[in-house]
Amino acid sequence: MNGVEGFMYPNEIGLQWSVLIVLYPYITGLVAGAFILASLERVFRVEAVKPTYRLALLTALAFLLVAPLPLVLHLGHPFRSPEMYFTPHSTSAMAMFGYVYLWYLMAVLVLEIWLDYRREIVLLSQSSKGLLRLVYRVMTLGSANISERSLAIDERVGYIVTLVGIPSAFLLHGYVGFIFGSIKANPWWSSPLMPVVFIFSAMVSGIAGVMVLYMAISKLRKQAIDMRCVDTIGMYLFYIFIIDFSLEMLDLIHRIYEADESFRSLNFMVHTQLYFSHIVVQIFLGTLLPIVMLGVTQVVKLPEIARKRIYAVAGCLTLVGIFAMRWNVVIGGQLFSKSFLGFTTYKMSLVTKEGLLPAIFLTLLPLAFLWVLVKLLPPWSEKSVHEAAAAD
Repeated sequence: MNGVEGFMYPNEIGLQWSVLIVLYPYITGLVAGAFILASLERVFRVEAVKPTYRLALLTALAFLLVAPLPLVLHLGHPFRSPEMYFTPHSTSAMAMFGYVYLWYLMAVLVLEIWLDYRREIVLLSQSSKGLLRLVYRVMTLGSANISERSLAIDERVGYIVTLVGIPSAFLLHGYVGFIFGSIKANPWWSSPLMPVVFIFSAMVSGIAGVMVLYMAISKLRKQAIDMRCVDTIGMYLFYIFIIDFSLEMLDLIHRIYEADESFRSLNFMVHTQLYFSHIVVQIFLGTLLPIVMLGVTQVVKLPEIARKRIYAVAGCLTLVGIFAMRWNVVIGGQLFSKSFLGFTTYKMSLVTKEGLLPAIFLTLLPLAFLWVLVKLLPPWSEKSVHEAAAAD
């Protein structure tokens, strides 16, 4: 039962958006951030991050496949969701997001991965056996030409696709921020900075996620971690994190200075019901502590083992902090009444359609997809790919 304090309108007592809607911007943020990290090598020629290039692409694809599932599960009639593609309305933000999602999935991410892996797919289709051989042959799409000229065309087209993919990644997650920021009736969300904050927080979470995955997978494969790569990722994560935190503080300072009729309620929420998730988890543990840890690696010459531990802890804390930010935006924005005279609570159930267990399942599902993708298209060096093919 929801606990209510003060005056609440009847339709505000029960929250309309649950933890699944928290997962929606969180997962799409990981997609956008992972793709931006991949673009550092392809477009901006940051050779140091090359060991994570393919892993970042596969990570983005794995999470993108799951991104719409929280929304679909939230719907009362999920099987009607394809209707927004066939009967769209120009004023529907979600319908437009559906087209952005399909564009980013099919025209950008899948195409870039196929172009980048086409040579390996052709070789694996020739060396694999059984069902796996059929799978790889289907993945070639009938294109078995891997001459130097053909591969050079793949490289040029892939570069163009990545160039198009960078603004598409911004659009994908910026659109999520737009959906919240355009709800003018809610002062917690109604800010022109919301899409920009969402974009930079997405970059932070995606880069941190790929960094943690790369270190964890290298450990599981008993392969040496490329410290030049991780140091470079940590540097970019540090600088982008500072920009993200500065934007959030700018938004906060603007609200404090403006101090409109909603400020008293928002201030009360931050100091009571959202104190732990906002102040402790999001700002202190999930933002300030990782920034300080990453900053230390930039100004102090630390041994390799110390840097590894700092990057691993800072990356995990960053992912927790960004999730807390999404939680505070989605859940926190619904806890106070539009009358500014009352407050409600959110009690998350365990096994219901929008409970904790489905949320955990949807969080782990992209990792399962990533495991399949990594087995099918190893993101390691060419030598590792040929060794895997020979082993099959």
